[in-house]
Amino acid sequence: MQKIVKNIIENQNDKSIAITSTESSPLTYGDLKTLINNISRQLSANEIMNMNRAAIVLPNGPYMATSFLAISSYMSAAPLNPNYKAEEFEFYLSDLKPKILIVDHNSKNPAVAVANKLKIPVCEIKTKEGAPSGMFDLFESNKDFNLPREEDEALVLHTSGTTSRPKIVPLSNKNIFTSSENISSSLKLDEKDHCLNIMPLFHIHGLIAVLASSMKVGASVCASGGFNALKFLDLAKSEKITWYSGVPTMHQAILMRADKNLELAKNLKLRFLRSSSASLPPAVFKKLNKVFGCPVIEAYGMTEATHQMTSNPLPPNKQKPGLVGIPAGPEVSIMNKEGKILSQGEEGEICIKGPNVTIGYENNTEANKKSFSNGWFRTGDQGYFDQDGYLKISGRLKEIINKGGEKISPLEVDNILIDHPLIEQAVCFGYEDKMLGEEIAAAIIIKEGQNCSETDIKNYAEEKLAKFKIPKKIFFVNEIPKGATGKLQRNVLAKNFGLNN
Repeated sequence: MQKIVKNIIENQNDKSIAITSTESSPLTYGDLKTLINNISRQLSANEIMNMNRAAIVLPNGPYMATSFLAISSYMSAAPLNPNYKAEEFEFYLSDLKPKILIVDHNSKNPAVAVANKLKIPVCEIKTKEGAPSGMFDLFESNKDFNLPREEDEALVLHTSGTTSRPKIVPLSNKNIFTSSENISSSLKLDEKDHCLNIMPLFHIHGLIAVLASSMKVGASVCASGGFNALKFLDLAKSEKITWYSGVPTMHQAILMRADKNLELAKNLKLRFLRSSSASLPPAVFKKLNKVFGCPVIEAYGMTEATHQMTSNPLPPNKQKPGLVGIPAGPEVSIMNKEGKILSQGEEGEICIKGPNVTIGYENNTEANKKSFSNGWFRTGDQGYFDQDGYLKISGRLKEIINKGGEKISPLEVDNILIDHPLIEQAVCFGYEDKMLGEEIAAAIIIKEGQNCSETDIKNYAEEKLAKFKIPKKIFFVNEIPKGATGKLQRNVLAKNFGLNN
């Protein structure tokens, strides 16, 4: 069987449930196969090819889930955060150069105006009253189509880098197929499993760890409208879920509610719960285990690996708080700067290789040269294997700020702030935060003879940036520390301002 996205669901029972929602009737695998075939035919009839990209800007829910599955089965899907500002959409759409933009019917999202400006055709999904969850059309016309190849791009995402320009990560059909196999295998998913998706479906975590891995084994997913801690327990109960996956901040918010509803939490009888995309504090790990009475599976993933690299195993094997488990798909090694593989217990850079790993960043020779070494991808994270072969992440070599699973390029924010007419210099940096893992702050030099308040700067940032990228703390300074070469020393700022212990 060809390792293409379409074939993830090809052998599933037509009568089995694939997608549920609170808004309409369930979508069966038979329905999903029909949808994928119809959308492929419609795209083909409108001169859209396998190698083209379709940007998707839809709210979380069944249509976002099925549009990703349908689009990536024929061409490359480029899901974007619907909460981006117009300026951000202009950057991402210009960078990706999609053939079409897919949005809701009568969408008022700023992406529509940006697409019109860039002369990108806008395609509204067409739904029918009474149709199953996530069933839609794009065009009236249809014709025969060609299937993509394993090596063809099926998903494209941006990942924040240490430069001002986020990097384009193309992921192939084979990458997605392999990763869905890896995750479903490590979690021992089967057709009886039902997952409540609370992750945004413009993230690799939700798209692959929840959606694709479930589809790979004929399991089902409740495509919720997004994360709501107050409604989580009731929805989990009514849906009779067997597991869910989230980032640490979601788990912490769920625990605050579950603490007051211990009987309801226990009675969910979850087979396990999963955490990824940011480090799960050991105290939260232990509390989740106690409150829900099920294994807590912490995993380690990133976009370039099509999500999962390592995972704590299910019982009877042990789960270790504070460690991200054993290799779960790709090969994982610890290397020094020279590319030598280090022994167990030695600390170095975490490196991976395997069929789930991207072949490289698009149009970024410099980043590829730095990130790939003798077939290994260098994650930029620092760690070591303990005596049992479990991976411990001990630090990050990159400057990326990981705010509750949201990856923020500090230089991207720098460049927005520097555009402010009263700002001479701006340097953003991360600092420790108990809830989010990291928060973002900014050191700012105001132009001589000018006055500017913290509120002014935050209001300006709100116009230009998604909410999660806005600095929480602003420090006004006369000078920003520089190294011997004149390079700004971002890494010392948190300590200088007394933000990290």
